[in-house]
Amino acid sequence: MSPGVQLHIEKSHVVMDNGILKVKLSKPDGIVTGIKYNGIDNLLEVLNEEVNRGYWDLVWSEAGSTGTTGTSDVIKGTSFRVIKESKKQVEISFTRLWDPSLQGKSVPLNIDKRFIMLRNSSGFYTYAIYEHLKEWPPFNLPQTRIVFKLRKDKFQYMAMADNRQRYMPLPDDRLPGRGEPLATPEAVLLVNPIEPEFKGEVDDKYQYSCENKDLRVHGWICMDPLVGFWQITPSSEFRSGGPIKQNLTSHVGPVNLAMFLSAHYAGEDLVLKLNPDEPWKKVFGPIFMYLNSVTDGNDPLYLWEDAKNQMMIEVESWPYNFPASDDFPTADQRGSVSGRLQIQDWFLSDECISANCAYVGLAPPGDVGSWQRECKGYQFWTTADADGYFSINNIRCGSYNLYAWVPGVIGDYQHDDFITINAGCDIDLGYLVFEPPRDGPTLWEIGTPDRTAAEFYIPDPDPKYINKLYINHPDRYRQYGLWERYADLYPDEDLVYTVGVSDYKKDWFFAQVTRKLSDDTYQGTTWQIKFKLDLVDTIGSYTLRLALATAHISELQVRVNDPKTSPPLFSTGVIGHDNTIARHGIHGLYRLYNIEVPFTQLVDGHNTIFLTQTMASSNFPALQGIMYDYIRFEGPSFSYSKKKTN
Repeated sequence: MSPGVQLHIEKSHVVMDNGILKVKLSKPDGIVTGIKYNGIDNLLEVLNEEVNRGYWDLVWSEAGSTGTTGTSDVIKGTSFRVIKESKKQVEISFTRLWDPSLQGKSVPLNIDKRFIMLRNSSGFYTYAIYEHLKEWPPFNLPQTRIVFKLRKDKFQYMAMADNRQRYMPLPDDRLPGRGEPLATPEAVLLVNPIEPEFKGEVDDKYQYSCENKDLRVHGWICMDPLVGFWQITPSSEFRSGGPIKQNLTSHVGPVNLAMFLSAHYAGEDLVLKLNPDEPWKKVFGPIFMYLNSVTDGNDPLYLWEDAKNQMMIEVESWPYNFPASDDFPTADQRGSVSGRLQIQDWFLSDECISANCAYVGLAPPGDVGSWQRECKGYQFWTTADADGYFSINNIRCGSYNLYAWVPGVIGDYQHDDFITINAGCDIDLGYLVFEPPRDGPTLWEIGTPDRTAAEFYIPDPDPKYINKLYINHPDRYRQYGLWERYADLYPDEDLVYTVGVSDYKKDWFFAQVTRKLSDDTYQGTTWQIKFKLDLVDTIGSYTLRLALATAHISELQVRVNDPKTSPPLFSTGVIGHDNTIARHGIHGLYRLYNIEVPFTQLVDGHNTIFLTQTMASSNFPALQGIMYDYIRFEGPSFSYSKKKTN
């Protein structure tokens, strides 16, 4: 039997010890300076200064600032206190308070960092409470996270999914002489790595991004002795941007990250901006830092399997009943919502059809689809079953909208009424009906409406720029430099897609990027969709629906049958700061445009839609462009209903 948890308070450090591991933190800073486990004196990088081992940090900027950068701030507490101390549990706090004398020098937040250790637990928990009072100055918060920097001589194998794990290069391999910088600052070509097996590979932290819904456990394995260091995130309620927001995980260092708020794959839309006289409080976490080990001679990947099992235990234990803060509600202080979502699309069926595997969630009130840009409050998501039934549990008290989207169905659903959650409530919403955008019958379509460009043609990487993990991998889009393959495939003319002949899996390039000219400048590109109308219907208008999976400093113009028409039939204006293409993603923010096409612009027989991405101000093709999710062309609704009647 474990002797229980012991707390040792020293002059400049505090140590939590439960007989399985010891966690040492600076006092009053609250920086994790050491983790002792399984005979290893310190799992964290001992070559780093203490402040650069295990820490919470943030990026902030003054109100009115634009962009996603700002002042980086490693959060150091100024006071320490013991919240709870017993043989079963220790919870300690490192607090930093703000006052007006700090205006312009420090982010106007009270921050309370908490660390918890439980008896017989092979790990420790951490969470933090951020609070901004109404009378304090407004500000922007682009990012906040937890960082653990492990020993590079110990942890060299990274795992984040069954098919996304590998031995990683060393941080020294990225230094001049061993690594050659590429067009993006995060990407380095390894030309003379310490381990020859990595020669010719590209290392880029964005190649290991992951969607929130899949980001539950990731970490590193030490081979001698066999030890695993894992970050387990049992809930995404405190993360911004919803279930498919992408975040960083682990990267060469070895570095382990817990991203709570970031603008990656979204841009300024996901920068938290507090307005004048706006109070705000949010709890980030708790997350669990889990340590495991096996004896030499066993399969090291048992550590990964065990971490996944522990993740399921943590998920089933959520919300935890042991955090001592009143700002973290327990299960009996929360509520639940259930119902059934159905789809009503008269073109597909006269009857409602089930919203199979719909993503259904509660998020703060906003417009349709606003959940993907929401970053101040909490979100609670689930996946409906094959019949559209859903149940969302453990929801914090408050007022929400209910949102949904369905793989295979265009558009977003939003419930008409606000939903108020009270402690212990169990709300049954009954049958809900989602009517996706539809004006007329589908004449043709390109792609599948799944909010990604993954189904389109993704080329093989240039052999000079590969990550071996993603060769013959489902996530083949995570290779560096794929944007350059567009010019290789279309050296003289841009993409032309013929409905009924072309195959979008082979003939629709996954990203519409700019084209490099002979004088090393770039120009926008124009893609063509050719299709045939035997007889143009002169009653009513046609509809073109363009669903974009991402955009970055782009303007998409639409013309019909005349590529030089001015002004174009439609323009998005300049949109997007997702930076998805350069960061090896397959989607950023979802955008849907519904464009009326007058029948007067169409002709009997052969027609062409011209899609022009005009922006080309950058000398780097991956910095400007779009990815399509799905394109659909609909006939007039009046004529279709008339034919059905007849």
